[in-house]
Amino acid sequence: MPARTKRQAKVAALPAQLQRVNLNAAAIDLGATAHFVAVPPGRDPESVRTFGAHTADLHALAQWLKHCAISTVAMESTSNYWVPLFQILEQAGFEVLLCNSRHVKNLPGRKTDVLDCQWLQELHTYGLLSGSFRPADKVCVVRSYLRHRDNLTKAAAAHVQHMQKALTEMNIGLHHVLSDLTGVSGLTIIRSILEGERDTLKLASMKHPYVRQPVEEIAKALEGDYREEHLFALRQALALYEAYQQHLMACDQQIQAALRAVESLRPPAPITAEPAPPPPKPRKTAKAQADFALKAQLEGLCGVDLTAVPGMQVLSAQILVSEIGLDMSRWATDKHFCSWLRLSPGNRVSGGKRLRSKPHKGHNRAAQILRVCAQAAIQSKSALGAFGRRLRGRLDTPKAIKALAHKLARTIYRMLKTGQSYADAGEHYYEEKYRDHVLKALHKKAAFFGFQLTPATA
Repeated sequence: MPARTKRQAKVAALPAQLQRVNLNAAAIDLGATAHFVAVPPGRDPESVRTFGAHTADLHALAQWLKHCAISTVAMESTSNYWVPLFQILEQAGFEVLLCNSRHVKNLPGRKTDVLDCQWLQELHTYGLLSGSFRPADKVCVVRSYLRHRDNLTKAAAAHVQHMQKALTEMNIGLHHVLSDLTGVSGLTIIRSILEGERDTLKLASMKHPYVRQPVEEIAKALEGDYREEHLFALRQALALYEAYQQHLMACDQQIQAALRAVESLRPPAPITAEPAPPPPKPRKTAKAQADFALKAQLEGLCGVDLTAVPGMQVLSAQILVSEIGLDMSRWATDKHFCSWLRLSPGNRVSGGKRLRSKPHKGHNRAAQILRVCAQAAIQSKSALGAFGRRLRGRLDTPKAIKALAHKLARTIYRMLKTGQSYADAGEHYYEEKYRDHVLKALHKKAAFFGFQLTPATA
């Protein structure tokens, strides 16, 4: 009997739970300087080989896997070492599973690199591994740009704090009379101070007409001890802040180009009988025009206007799309989507009792964005805002924000999957609906005890 026929007979003799579903599976144990690769026995005289971490070694690894007739590869998400190898294997045509290292722990007492990759290969052969979510490659490009932009924003914010420190040491309270030190008024006054202007009234008159603080109050805050060492620190902090702003502008241009490349990935929108509403007119300010252009681009990309959801701003929607992608079929239902976001309660049950309702620990950037949006939505005069405020009165604030973020996640999932726009019913509709629900429950409870409720007369 041929070897392949014997292998098929052996597989058929196994129970359904122990059948090998991935016969052409390999696994890789990643490291900083070396990768250990395991393939099924019989594919090569050495079923486990070690490759270096240089790019030439990674291409040689891919060629060896092709020589061994491998079609799917599993690896652990170890630090950032997996990124170049994942991309090279994916471009070579392999199906790559990026697994959570917490889910593939080896047996105790057998911890070596060779045994780790063999154990991972065995688990993958029996189909016991599930890959972590990773959006399409073009969406990953946008995600990388946006994460880099977040790092630039944090670095620029540090230099704003340096400017505030220099002003405080000179006893200049400019950041107390202006809400934004980096706004038009704040930067104009700071630049004039660095150019040598010391007339406080003249400096205060440089404020923008929209600033409500009187000139006299701003001039009083600008009286300080202008020492040279503090001015030097202020000058360098301002120069570094402006340099980061230039880098942010260049990063925004790259993001715009990457978003245009993602538009081809959007699935066709479902046909609806309702005509699309006319687009609003853009505002006159430069920032408003930029936000309007980005909002229009995002709406064309997603097929729906995510900023119509209370608390969701343009940048938040942009970051959220880069983290979750556009293909909602990756999650079977909105419940699976919320579970992936770690916004659902845990389901650890033993002996019929719930052990712990908190979800597993982990950092999910999409969930963090939804929590930030929930903090803004809870203050809005919308149905979602009324829902969040009701929960905040019954629970503590963090739990209410998490519950509202869960509702936002389900709303966005349905919008992206069905292509239906969001229509807010308003806080009054929600309050009336909640009132009817409470009255119905009271009547039901009264009838259970043999009573009947009657409304009080005025």
